[in-house]
Amino acid sequence: MKSVLVLAGLSWLLASCAGLGISAEEAFSLGMAYYELGRYEDAERWLNRARSRDKTKSASEYNLGRIAFERGRFTEAAELFEGILEKDPLNIMALKAASYSRIKSGDLKKAEALYGRVLALVPEDADEGYNYALVLYALEKYDEAEEVLGKRQFALLENGDFLLLYARVQAALHKPEAVDSYDKWLMNNQDPKVSYEYAGLLEKLDHYARAIELYRDVINTLPPDSADPPLGDVHFAAARLLLIADGENPEGLEELSAAAGAGFGDREALEDLLADERVNTEGREGIRRILGGLEEAQGVNNAPPQPDQGEGAAEAGAEEAGAP
Repeated sequence: MKSVLVLAGLSWLLASCAGLGISAEEAFSLGMAYYELGRYEDAERWLNRARSRDKTKSASEYNLGRIAFERGRFTEAAELFEGILEKDPLNIMALKAASYSRIKSGDLKKAEALYGRVLALVPEDADEGYNYALVLYALEKYDEAEEVLGKRQFALLENGDFLLLYARVQAALHKPEAVDSYDKWLMNNQDPKVSYEYAGLLEKLDHYARAIELYRDVINTLPPDSADPPLGDVHFAAARLLLIADGENPEGLEELSAAAGAGFGDREALEDLLADERVNTEGREGIRRILGGLEEAQGVNNAPPQPDQGEGAAEAGAEEAGAP
């Protein structure tokens, strides 16, 4: 129904402009009508006409930025929004849009500066606080990210994304409080990737029993073709923990074999485990077997192709017969 009304309005507007010099306001209206219909090329054409006049310039540029963003042209979108900010530095809509566009374009340093300006204007905005903390986390500014998230305790209680980012920031800061944050998140959410990273944290903190429990949960949950995390990586993590913390348990070598069977081939990780003094003799022998299997497989893959015997004999016969 909305599309029908937009088309009707568009038809009326085009008819009213026929034969007349179209104004900037009318060009803007046409651009927005095409935008509503998803006809972005037509929308851009009319909005570019509308931006030539001061009265419709900022609104046209803002919507051209929206179109560029929706079409995946994130740097162009950010530049359009930033152009508005040059004239109107306190335009909060343009600030938010420019900040998020910079995240999408991968320019995190510019995103950081823009989000700082956003939160100076709307310090209690939970969504923008989360985005700012996400940028700080990606830039490895963990103390600052924790401070931003810690000021939004209500969001931490209500929003799973907030809580998970908070747990990751605390883990990056090597804070034991990360355990409580991950536990709270897992009470209401399920994600094998998160369980896997949490198990790794527990392993580093020597909480071996809980870590192996989580590794096994992930193994039982992941499909064989999982890529994030790969099943072989999880089997290896479980094997590493068992070989180090419970070397007499045969399940460590079983997990190591399962890792190889699932395609695990990280030679450096295997060699690091082999060098770990906490691994017993039997465990080292198992690691050497896996490394030997990797070397054998690599040798087969790197072997030069053998010529076909029948083809070789035919070539030899041709040479003997004096063929050219």
